[in-house]
Amino acid sequence: MYSIKNNLAQYSMKSTLYYIHDPMCSWCWGFSKSLSTLLEQLPAGVQIRRLLGGLAPDSGEPMPDTMRQAIKDNWLRIEETIPGVKFNFDFWQKVKPRRSTYPACRAVISARLQGEENDLKMIQAIQRAYYQQARNPSDILTLIELAEELNLSVQKFHDDLLSTEVDNILKEEIDLSRALYAESFPSLVLTLADSNETSAITINYNDSDKMLNEVKNKLQSR
Repeated sequence: MYSIKNNLAQYSMKSTLYYIHDPMCSWCWGFSKSLSTLLEQLPAGVQIRRLLGGLAPDSGEPMPDTMRQAIKDNWLRIEETIPGVKFNFDFWQKVKPRRSTYPACRAVISARLQGEENDLKMIQAIQRAYYQQARNPSDILTLIELAEELNLSVQKFHDDLLSTEVDNILKEEIDLSRALYAESFPSLVLTLADSNETSAITINYNDSDKMLNEVKNKLQSR
């Protein structure tokens, strides 16, 4: 288990780009292609750290109709804003949605405990399930199915998903996200090596080069 202080200390020796997100954040889904291109082109020596910001706490209550409509409208806005991004609107007829993303966040951590590479794999699996396959990642059963599809140890994943340890890790990541002043999802925050200095990187959904140039400029301006 890490603490916020230890986590920052661990990454402070090198410049670090923090990506603060939630696997059930629709704008994070839309951002995935631009983000991937950015991360592939980062200057040597810049570390990448994904943090779960926690969009919506646990809830067993059905999503209100007004919220359902607002999210559907948001999906349409994302499709209009980011070329190539498409949502499966069958989700709204096939499932009973809840405003609860913490289970999906815990699923990412639980997958990560079986290998760092599984962090991104679970994020992508949750996004595919939610946005393309009309499945509900707020449901534990859906998350367990995704773990099985990723060839993880399902029993370990299940136990971790419901554990106090994983819940505490999520709380730590949420606290660290707030300490980095991430006010929305997705967010990018650059911390400079051997320094307490942090800089927000402007999110650009369609032009990774602008974000890359901003990162380079901040690194060079030290």
